[in-house]
Amino acid sequence: MKKLPLCLTAVICFSLLNIACIDEGVQCRNLYDTDQYDKALPHCDKSCNRHDGEGCFNLGYLYANGLGVEQDYRKAKIYFERACNNLNVTSGCFNLGYLYANGLGVRQNYQQAITYYEIACNRNSGSGCYNLGVLYYKGEGVRQSDQTAKEYFGKSCDSGDQGGCDKYRELNQEELKSSKLDLILE
Repeated sequence: MKKLPLCLTAVICFSLLNIACIDEGVQCRNLYDTDQYDKALPHCDKSCNRHDGEGCFNLGYLYANGLGVEQDYRKAKIYFERACNNLNVTSGCFNLGYLYANGLGVRQNYQQAITYYEIACNRNSGSGCYNLGVLYYKGEGVRQSDQTAKEYFGKSCDSGDQGGCDKYRELNQEELKSSKLDLILE
């Protein structure tokens, strides 16, 4: 009989701990969503420390953009890495790609940018696919390829990103113009 109350006590404590974790995450998100960044910061920090990926992503975003804190891309990178690599938050991967592509808080490294954009794209991030398309279109860190760029813009479009749809259409029109030009010259 003595084990039952102890087990029941453990379940109640565990449940209360989860409620506290959820509460920090909810507070983080609510304050973040209402642009109360300085108030969101401690809740996001607690949420992240309790392995909530959105809390880690939000912290990274706050530091990357200097919202409620001094802008610090190195700290942003740490939180985006935790969100992406440890907690599977796609937005964290996308933002890591952006930091590496632009050399913000890290040495510019297109290969790292591509790696993180690919992770985001493979998780159906239209923005991740779009940025891969841009890198292939410009030939930054990869061999320039309109065809590969178009494929990534198509994936971006399929994920609901209007910018990807627009670029996909533009590349199709360029191909059409080129093929018309070729026919006229022959």
